[in-house]
Parts: sequence; structure tokens; C-alpha cells
Amino acid sequence: MITLYGFPNSRSLRAAWTLEELGVEYEYHSVDMLAAEGQGEAHLARHPDGKVPVLEDDELTLFESTAICRYLAERYGEPGSLLPASIEGRALVDQWMSFVVSELEQPLWTQAKHKFALPREQRVPAILPTAAWEFQRALGALQRRFDGEGWLVGAGFTLADLLLAHTLSWAVQFKHRLPDSLNDYRRRCMARPALARAIEREKPAAERG
Repeated sequence: MITLYGFPNSRSLRAAWTLEELGVEYEYHSVDMLAAEGQGEAHLARHPDGKVPVLEDDELTLFESTAICRYLAERYGEPGSLLPASIEGRALVDQWMSFVVSELEQPLWTQAKHKFALPREQRVPAILPTAAWEFQRALGALQRRFDGEGWLVGAGFTLADLLLAHTLSWAVQFKHRLPDSLNDYRRRCMARPALARAIEREKPAAERG
């Protein structure tokens, strides 16, 4: 049985979204990060830094959202479902997943850390404009290869689109302006029924604790 440990509005949504796209049964356990539940002994045994998401699948315990999503698609997806059938196509998905996390998400997470995630005494507000500039620069690089028409890799929705749409939605939450074409692409991805199911799955889990 698959168990996903997560927290609403975090990277764990990527893993839940992937599971829902694949139609895989799983249990969702909410880790109350606001109450420091992640730093408890039980969760530190799953993740060395007490973060989410964490996936348990039989004997395998896996952390980091990109690794979890990639594993799930490889193990449980049909060829062409979230991952292209060809080696070349899968390499392109990996390329874009790495770009999203290292170039687009990184400055957004810097903003989040220095606005609310870090202890107050560790925050450096002066870094926020630089992080905003970094994000816009990375967005410009994205647009040189992808303008929001179609999908990032091949003719169908893949993990690359899942990660990009999730990250662009974080950008909107942080008040970044997106080009209309990318915003339309983001809305198209976020309208997928699997994402709605993943969001609903997180809500009762959070309420139960």
C-alpha cells in the first residue's frame, strides 16, 4: 500500500496530483508542519530534515517531490502516461523538471523563506528584490523555448507540465506577473480533474491531522 505524507499547499501536492493522474490508490497522511510535527522522531525517520512529501511504497521510502513523481510515473504509468515512451522523450522531461526546480522554483522559495518560512531572526528582506529579478530572468529563459502553446514535451501532458504549472501557480501567489500565454497554459493545467481530486484529498487529511 502506498502512503503519501504531505501538507496542504506544499510540494506534496505534486505527488498527490501524480498519483491521481495515474489512478493509483494511496493513503494520505497529513504532517502538521505548522505544529512542528515534521521534527518528531517518527517523521525524521522518514525524511532526514523533517520535510514533505515522503512516499512509502512497500519497503521503499522516498523523499523529494521530483524523485517521487518520477518513480510513480515510471512504476505505475502506462507508456506515454506522464512520461514519454522514448528514452529521448523521458530525457527531455527530466531536463525540464530540473530546470523548473533549479531555475524557476529556487527564487520563489528564496522569497518564501525570507517572508515567512525561516525563523524571523534569519530573514533578510533585502534579498527579496533580487529573488524577484531571478525569477523573471528564469521566466524569460523559459519563454525562449516554450510560449505556453501545447505541452512542454511531445503531444501530451507530462510530469514536466505538472511541475511547471504548480511552480507558476506559486509565482502567481507571490504576485509575479506572468505573460498571458503562460498564464493560460497554467490555468489549462490546473483545470485538470486529477489536480482537483488531489486538492480535495489533502483537505480532509489536514482536518484529521
